[in-house]
Amino acid sequence: MDNVEEDLTCSVCYSLFSDPRVLPCSHTFCKTCLDNLLQVSTNYSIWRPLRLPLKCPNCRSVVELPPMGVDSLPTNVCLRAIIEKYQSDLGPRPPSCQEHHRQPLNMYCIQDRQLICGLCLTVGQHQGHPIDDLQAAFLREKQTPSLLLARLSEQRWAQVCELGEQLEQEKARCEGLVRQDRQEVNQFFQTLEAVLARKRHAYLDALDKAGAEVSRAYDPLIHRVKELQEEQLDLVSLGSSVEEEDSPLVFLEQVHLFRERVEEFVKTPLPSVINLSVTPRAAEHLQQHWPAVTIGSLEEAPVPKVCCCARCGCVEAGEAAEAGRAQSVSWAHKLWRELRPTSSVVLVGLLLLLAALWVNPVGGASLGFSLLSQLSQLVHGLSSELITSLWDTVCSAHTVMEAMVERWSSQLSSLGEKVFQHLAAFFKTLILH
Repeated sequence: MDNVEEDLTCSVCYSLFSDPRVLPCSHTFCKTCLDNLLQVSTNYSIWRPLRLPLKCPNCRSVVELPPMGVDSLPTNVCLRAIIEKYQSDLGPRPPSCQEHHRQPLNMYCIQDRQLICGLCLTVGQHQGHPIDDLQAAFLREKQTPSLLLARLSEQRWAQVCELGEQLEQEKARCEGLVRQDRQEVNQFFQTLEAVLARKRHAYLDALDKAGAEVSRAYDPLIHRVKELQEEQLDLVSLGSSVEEEDSPLVFLEQVHLFRERVEEFVKTPLPSVINLSVTPRAAEHLQQHWPAVTIGSLEEAPVPKVCCCARCGCVEAGEAAEAGRAQSVSWAHKLWRELRPTSSVVLVGLLLLLAALWVNPVGGASLGFSLLSQLSQLVHGLSSELITSLWDTVCSAHTVMEAMVERWSSQLSSLGEKVFQHLAAFFKTLILH
């Protein structure tokens, strides 16, 4: 049966003959195949007019066709009848090629892995491609899946599974790091926000205190001015009522009282306008100090103490206070150098004071203050020479107290300083007297 099909196959398209035509050389081909061969032959050959040359694909002889071309060739009726009978006995025809009408897909293109027809192989897009019988190709590749499955070993499967687990673990680890970093970022910026909030509240508290100072400075003055306004309105109303009085005696009495109140009101001094300056100004302070603040030093970022003072400025007021403190210190040192010890009475009292401080620092301080008040009464009746002696004695006692304070607590140190300040103020009062 295969040999019969081979005899019924066109040697050009390798398909069953379709409308077979017989050349003068007795070889038979499909009409469509001859038309294609005729088109190729006429493009490259020159023949006499009204003749169409055609080279036989089998015997390679050149024949001449009438002007009607392939249509003028006789049909191989017997061969066509045999093909029709063969196709009817063979069963359903194979699918036809969509590109070439009625050409069966009876060849398998190995390169493109699809069924093609004879024209696809000879003149179509599969020209020159290797071909094979579909059934033979199927039998040849039948064992290929088993061979490929053998290459998929269990060891390979275990490696793939292990790799999948490692990737899942690494993904979980990285996600944990991302979550941890997210928490760190939130905590870091929450800390920054808390520090900034504290700085903002501290600055606002300083401004609130400055506002309170402004209120304390201006509210009494404004209240006094309102009282003066009300009093003047009362006087104006009283003057109008006095003018309307008809009784001479009552009029004179009211005029006398009205005159006294007006004179007293006119003599009342008016409050002075206070020109306060709020320093430092927030914009200048923030632009001057905060641009240089780093995140690490945010806790140490400066928050000023906003104050309200006269327009001369806080700097001048601070310098004046510092000069006052320096003058007081120089005055104390001058007394320290000039005074000389001559009084034993005061020395006894100071020794009692030191003994009380040694035994009981807190109670001794109160006792010392009482002794100082008694000594002030005693010193008023003493000579300047005795006062000089008293000051030198106090200076010596203070030196002893400094050595003792180094061994005592910070509380006793503050008490000793308070005693010395009171003694300095005490002798300053004596000298002024």
